[in-house]
Amino acid sequence: MEEEYKKVATLENEIEARLLDSILNERNIPHLIISYYDTAYDGLYQTQKGWGYVSAPEAYLKEIKEIISYLRKDPNLHDVS
Repeated sequence: MEEEYKKVATLENEIEARLLDSILNERNIPHLIISYYDTAYDGLYQTQKGWGYVSAPEAYLKEIKEIISYLRKDPNLHDVS
């Protein structure tokens, strides 16, 4: 029986999504990262809703939220200039 995936959080941008994906893969945490980008609307939803979202089985929600919180608090991760 497959586990049901639940939406964990909205992701702010592609960099955050890639970092989170990398960390979750390293920890063998099952997850899906879905972008809101839609070619028909040329990314309109991303400007309104955020870049996309991450979903995972309920058993991992707390851990993923903690990882996202850490990523968002670290100023070095947001300096891409």
